Parts: sequence; C-alpha cells; structure tokens
Amino acid sequence: MEQKRLQDCTAEELSALLRDTKAAYDAFQAKKLKLNMARGKPGPEQLDITMGLLNALPADADPISESGDDTRNYGLLSGITEAKKLFADLIGAKPEEMFIGGNSSLELMFACLQIAYVKGIAGCKPWSQQGTVKFLCPVPGYDRHFALTEYFGVEMINIPTGEGGPDMALVREYVENDPAVKGIWCVPVYTNPTGIVYSDDTVRAFAALKPAAKDFRIFWDNAYCVHHLVAQPPKPLTISQACAEAGSDGLFYQFVSTSKITFPGAGVAALNTSRANLDELEKHLGIQTIGFDKTNQLRHVRFFGDADSMRAHMEKHRAILAPKFAVVLETLEREIAPLGIGSWTKPEGGYFVSFNAPNGTAKRIVQLCKEGGVTLTGAGATFPYHNDPDDSNIRIAPTYPSPEELAQAMELFCLCVKLAALEQMQ
Repeated sequence: MEQKRLQDCTAEELSALLRDTKAAYDAFQAKKLKLNMARGKPGPEQLDITMGLLNALPADADPISESGDDTRNYGLLSGITEAKKLFADLIGAKPEEMFIGGNSSLELMFACLQIAYVKGIAGCKPWSQQGTVKFLCPVPGYDRHFALTEYFGVEMINIPTGEGGPDMALVREYVENDPAVKGIWCVPVYTNPTGIVYSDDTVRAFAALKPAAKDFRIFWDNAYCVHHLVAQPPKPLTISQACAEAGSDGLFYQFVSTSKITFPGAGVAALNTSRANLDELEKHLGIQTIGFDKTNQLRHVRFFGDADSMRAHMEKHRAILAPKFAVVLETLEREIAPLGIGSWTKPEGGYFVSFNAPNGTAKRIVQLCKEGGVTLTGAGATFPYHNDPDDSNIRIAPTYPSPEELAQAMELFCLCVKLAALEQMQ
C-alpha cells in the first residue's frame, strides 16, 4: 500500500499507524539484538585487508631510515623523512612542514591546545591567563573536537554549516573582531557527520582571514581525505595551497592519520603547519617525548611505498563500505522519505550519514533504538556541550556492522523514527 505523508493523515489513520508501529517495535525488542553503531569504527573486514602491515618489517629488515638514522633508537622528534614525504603527498603539503607523531591525531590536537593554554603561542600569553577564550564550532560536528575544547574550559560558539562549509560571513565576523576567538574546528573533506566537502571558495575564505588574535589558529582535521565512497571523488583546494597564495602560511594546523586506513589503534598521525609554527611546537613536544614510534612509521612507509599506493589501498575500503552506506540510504528512502518525517545527507565519502529527525524527537529515537537493541551515538553529541537546540540531529555510523546486521539496525531505526514522530503527533 502506498505510504502517505504523516502530516496528511487523519487522526484515525495516525492512531492506527501508531498501533501497528508499536507492535512492530515490540517484535524487534523480542529479538534481543545487541548491535553497536555508536562510533565510526572500521569493520573487521577492513582491518583484515591491512594485516600485511605486520609483515612489512620482518626480523631481517633494514631499520635505517632514509636520513641514515636507526629507527629503533632515540631521536628524530619530528619523524622519519620517508613518512614526511608520504603524508605530504597525501594532503598536498611540503615534507619540511610535516611533523609525524604517534598513532592518534587527537593526541596532536590535544598537544597544540595544551601548549597554547599552558605556555602560549605566537608570543602571546597562555590562554589560561587571558580570561575568556573562545572557539568556533561548525555544527553539526565531531564530538571529540568539542570534548577537547571543553576540557580546557574554552567557550564554544556554534557556527551553522551549509553545503559548501561553515557560514564564512559569520566566521569572519567573529575571527576578525573578537580577539578572544582563538580557533575554529574544521573537517574539510567529508565533514563529520554530514559528509560535505568544503568548497574552494570556503577554503580561500579561511586562508584570507585576518584574525584579531595573533594566536588564532584554524584546526584543520583532514581525517577523511582519501576515504571515498565514489569512483570519481571531489578534488578540493588544499588549505596549504590556499594559505600559500594568501600569504597566511602560519594560520592553520592540519591533522591527518592512518587511523581508518590501516589500524586505528596502531596507525600513524601527522601534523602540517608552517615551519615557524613547527619550530615553536617542537620546543614543547621535545619536552614531552624524545620521539614517537619511528619503527611504526617505517613499517607504514615500507607497506605502502607512496601515497598512490595508499590511495589504491583505500579502493579496497571503498568496496567494503559503499554497499553498507547503500543499505542505510536505501532503507531511509524506502521507509522514511514517503512519510516526510526526516532528511539526511548522501555522502560521497567519510564514515557517517547525518540524519535530521523532526524537531524534539532525536533523544527519544536514540532511546527507543537502545531499548530495541541498537546503540547509536548519543543525541546532541554533534553539538557543543551535547546540546542540539532542535533535538533533531542523529549521527548514523554504518561502517562496523555487517551488511546483514546493518539492514536489521536500519529497519529498527526507521521504526523508532516513525514511533517518535507518531507519539509527538498525538
């Protein structure tokens, strides 16, 4: 039977739909599912295709780096030369402007915030001595970015995001007029969770900013730069190129890692910024550590060889993930679109689908899903302080479950969206 938009249904029809939907939901509860879609984790089959990494440095392998240093020993704070070249090629940067860290880009983000907060950057007082410090947060966004900022007591300001990126007129107004604004979070390629890609105009607008604060930095988290779901992915302007053209090389910190390329728990992370910024950061990082895991850096370089091989490896990931995203989108199109009770993104890459439920229902939907056996990212997590003013946005993470589990999870999710919407209309 053809489905009708809920807003066009009579009271009697809504009551009948609520009864039927509740019965279907009760049947799902009886299945006692236990599926977790709370985080964007690679699935086991994705990890399996990288097992060769463990053999990239056999016992008889040469441990000497291109610079002639023994990767097994102390030293090389900023990482091995080969790794700098690999990551620079991946993101369109200069090898001499790369810093290679441990397994986590979040660790490098934390370090940059901590240095600014405790010691100060660019010749300015530490943020901890400057009174109110503010950060701009494009929303919906990445919950761990917001957690990092909140940890340091930084005030977070929501910035609306459209198809081409953040509202740059609003960003410019804050950055160029308020010296308390010290940074902005950005995920420029396949933004978490919406999957949008910043337009070239947006990237140029970032590069052209004239901050009121000398210690303002753009935190450019390029986590999904090669995580495509389509055969012909977008080729956005890089922040490195845009800032070079604008003469603002020191304006950004760019982060990237192999967390969702090789092993999330044993990958390699990198930071790209101007040489002057790196010199400043390295003075402090050199107190924290004598050097990160250079053996793992060498292992990754030997496994991939170059950035083109890494991109080819990501085609194997695409073959695994694209069908999973198709399950999500096809189910939403079939079950939700005819009812007019939600909207969602159709990303060409990244790890998430961003779903907007009827205002005031996201928390209820997540609760119903949990009680039905599927754990989602908490409602509100995609906004600072876990406060979604519309109680609408839900982040769907399709990557970890099998396609069969995902089909079940999405069937339940759609039932919960219907149930929450019908409850609200009573």
